[in-house]
Order: sequence, then structure tokens, then C-alpha cells
Amino acid sequence: MNQPLSYVHPDAKIAKTVVIEPFTTIDKNVVIGEGTWIGSNVTILEGARIGKNCSVYPGAVISGVPQDLKFDGEITTVEIGDNTVVRECVTINRGTADRNKTVVGKNCLIMAYSHIAHDCLLGDYCIFSNNSTLAGHVTVGDHVTLAGMVAVHQFCKIGRHSFIAGGSLVRKDIPPYVKAAREPLSFVGINSVGLRRRGFDTNTIKSIQNIYRILFQKKHNNTQAISIIEAELEATKERDEILSFIQNSQRGIMKGYFQN
Repeated sequence: MNQPLSYVHPDAKIAKTVVIEPFTTIDKNVVIGEGTWIGSNVTILEGARIGKNCSVYPGAVISGVPQDLKFDGEITTVEIGDNTVVRECVTINRGTADRNKTVVGKNCLIMAYSHIAHDCLLGDYCIFSNNSTLAGHVTVGDHVTLAGMVAVHQFCKIGRHSFIAGGSLVRKDIPPYVKAAREPLSFVGINSVGLRRRGFDTNTIKSIQNIYRILFQKKHNNTQAISIIEAELEATKERDEILSFIQNSQRGIMKGYFQN
């Protein structure tokens, strides 16, 4: 249902059950799935792909041109998964030739004034609190929570099920299952509350705690810690995921527990 005061380009592909409120602009080469609601004063530009049953609130700008001087007008996209909520004044820029797309997964909540830059890849069930900002080329796993005003450096990776405290500056990679806080950003425990809410059992949570105790609290370097973990701890999918993340980190991982 289109309001007469909105503008929809004739080449846009809009499902019949989409609701578009007044004063919204939808450009060419846009696809919006069934059941999605587009609030007033939203701007959806060329290359947007929005899934089913999403909500986009007033002032949001989806698929804006990348804020990257290397961008040369290449055809790229923003892809937003089903059931994702994009709140007021969020900006999500489309990709560049590096990845050709920016992706926000399914069932995400992106709160007001957050910014997701070009070539970012977000998993499913992510929550970004107000004013969270991702620079370009950031990769975020499933079930990641950023509290308010978190700023993430370009090319960083954030592992699944992690939680980053409000006001944090993320300059290094954040491994899976952890809580990160303080300045400089440091390990402050595992995200046990989030893991319990998502059905992780007590033994699995204890196993993850043991891994990070060796990695961050025993004064080993990463190479020594990985060797000890592989030798002494049972192989599980969580253990292997953590070790693979650390071994493949390009920017290096955050510090262990930081003490003044």
C-alpha cells in the first residue's frame, strides 16, 4: 500500500503487502519483500534488498553511496534479512568492489542513529544499540550485541555470541562468546547470560570459560595458550571455533583482563 505522498520508482519491485508511509522515497533497483513496513521520511536508494516482515523507521537511509574515496560507481547492494528492524535515522551504505555488498542478517535490531558502513557483513539476531558505528569491511557473527555508542574500526571481526559494553572503541578482533569492556578494550568474562538465554548448557559454558581462562588470565602469549588448550582441553565445536578465530585474525585479538 503506497501513500500518495510517497515516491516509488516504477522499476522498484515492491511486494503487494508492503506498507509505505508518506514522504518516503524509493529509488530504482530496489526489492522489498512481503509484509515489510516502511515508515515516513525513509530514503531507500538503488541497490537495496529488504526481506520479508521488516520495519524501517522514519529518517533511515538504506543503500546510500559508500563513504569511500575508492568507490567508482560500481553496481553493489545492501541486503537486509527477514524480520529485521531498522530504527530512526539509521544509515546503511551499500558495498564497494571489495565485497560488492553490505549485509544485515535476519531478525536483527539496529537501533536509532546507528551506522553500518560499506562492505560490512552482519549475521543473524544481532542487536546494535543507539549510535553504534561500524567502519567499512567489518564482519560480525550471529547473536552479537553492541551496547550504545560502540565504535568499530575498519576490517575488524566480532565473533558470535559476544557482547561489547557501551562506549567501547573496538580496534582489534573480538573472539566468540566473550564480554568486552574497559579502555583499552579488554576481556572481562564470557557472555554467560547471553549463552544461557540461547540454550547453552552449564558444561558448555564452563568449557568456554576454561578456554578463555588459559588464553587471557594465565599470562601466556597466544601461541602458548593455543598449544595448551589443544593439548589439555577436550575438542568441541566451541573450542575449535575459538581457536580458528584467533589463528585467522588479521588485526590481532583484544587484550586480556586489563588492570590499572
